[in-house]
Amino acid sequence: MSDTPDLQEIHDFLIDIAAEAGKVITTSLPRIDSTGSKKNSSDLVTEYDKAVESMVSQKLQAKYPTYDFHGEETYTPEKPLTDKPTFIVDPIDGTVNFVHGFPSSCISLGFAVNRKPLVGVVYNPFTKTLYSAIQGRGAFLNRETRLPLKGDDNLEPLQGLENALIALEWGSERSGSNWETKVRTFESLGKTREAGGAMVHSIRSLGSAALNICAVATGSIDLYWEGGCWAWDVCAAWVILSEAGGIMAGGVQGDWSPAIDGRAYLAVRPAPNGQGQKEIVEELWSHVKGSLVY
Repeated sequence: MSDTPDLQEIHDFLIDIAAEAGKVITTSLPRIDSTGSKKNSSDLVTEYDKAVESMVSQKLQAKYPTYDFHGEETYTPEKPLTDKPTFIVDPIDGTVNFVHGFPSSCISLGFAVNRKPLVGVVYNPFTKTLYSAIQGRGAFLNRETRLPLKGDDNLEPLQGLENALIALEWGSERSGSNWETKVRTFESLGKTREAGGAMVHSIRSLGSAALNICAVATGSIDLYWEGGCWAWDVCAAWVILSEAGGIMAGGVQGDWSPAIDGRAYLAVRPAPNGQGQKEIVEELWSHVKGSLVY
């Protein structure tokens, strides 16, 4: 195997893996694992999270034995993300949705080098919706439709938060300073401008960071602000967003170059020549009420 990753081959192999994993996910009867939640009653893991990650890691190790693997269910602080070529995997992103039978969960398969996302595959097997991208080669829905969905000719500039549909998530951390920052930020984004808020059009929570970012990449959601998710939640969708013409900023003031494992993110949809992207990022930052420290 060449020392230079074949991104097309990796992309195609990840799509094959996603399809196989999807069959496992959609034919399962989800039960919370006997070990319980990872953090609290909202941070769930099922036997299928573990089974899918095991299957994915085995296939990737067999085909790419010199590349690292960074997965949600096998992560330990003693093995942090490095600059090496690395597969970054969330076997089921949206586990709470999965457990409840709400059809908004996916497998997220990313590939990064020097901690930069290069290939992304996000697949929701319940809706048979596949998002994929390779750096420099565009982003696609179901391998055929180029993103964003409106196309370059029909893109609209971003016109501030008061005209925006945004995605936010509660997350599993439900106390402490980060939680307080989230709650106060949510309030500021939602309340009227006369009361000092942004009064966004509305807020959506798909329950999956990867699917939230992909919705931003399609152009159907304008922004997604998040604190608390991990590299495996965002790596694959990050490539899809960037290749569609969107941008990823950090979740806090002034962070224009967020680390893949920085854990606070702000995804912004594509716009013609980037019109309004920088301005809406800075506007949202102005409504972040506190810090996010992870």
